[in-house]
Amino acid sequence: MKTYSIMATAIFTALIMGCNTEKSKNKIENKDISKTEVLSDTLTKHLKPFNPQLPTIGLLMFNGVLQGEVIATSDVFAKPNQKMEQLFNVITVAETLNPITTEEGMHFVPDYTFENCPKLTALFVPSGYDMFAHVRNKKMVDFIRKKNEETQYTVSNCAGAQLIGASGIADGHKIVTYVGGGKQLQKDYPNLKVQDDSLVTFVEDGKFSSSNGNLTSYISALNLLEKMTSVEHREFVESYLYIDQLQNWKR
Repeated sequence: MKTYSIMATAIFTALIMGCNTEKSKNKIENKDISKTEVLSDTLTKHLKPFNPQLPTIGLLMFNGVLQGEVIATSDVFAKPNQKMEQLFNVITVAETLNPITTEEGMHFVPDYTFENCPKLTALFVPSGYDMFAHVRNKKMVDFIRKKNEETQYTVSNCAGAQLIGASGIADGHKIVTYVGGGKQLQKDYPNLKVQDDSLVTFVEDGKFSSSNGNLTSYISALNLLEKMTSVEHREFVESYLYIDQLQNWKR
């Protein structure tokens, strides 16, 4: 009888330990799942879904692009309003979906290609230090020309003015390019009204606007943002970006 009692106690103990082990295992698994969910939310909550009801800002990209000119525009238009509401779709477009390599060596993956790019409200055309191949890229030039038919605004920064010139869409309009590049731009595209880049940082003429590029790309983006929203929102985004701190910076 004593033997049976010992065996029963052993079996009961084993069952309890097994249950506790299983509970512990489930607790750990649930904890891991919760942790994964939290991490996943942290990684995805900042993603901005494409909303067809919102204006769409297209950022052209190509190998050798100056990444700051892409970032400046996305920096400005991707910011929410004071109610933290999304105001624009900001997308990148390239000839293919292959990662492009910027002049600075970073790799950007385009959202769309020339073929499946959605309707754009505005197209921003950036630059690179070597535009020779790009202005001779018929697909890219045709894309700019085609999109200009639907955009309300077309913007170039720096040597992106060469692509605008090659497309012919801004013939008869004022345009500015990088400092020191105006004379050649006027020679290559005589139908453009090229401004003195040593004096002019930004110029607007009808639906077209342009800047010297690099950090002045923020000027073209902020100017258009104000036109598409309000002075108040532009000022809010400037404060969001600490633009005033940059202006007040001293060595």
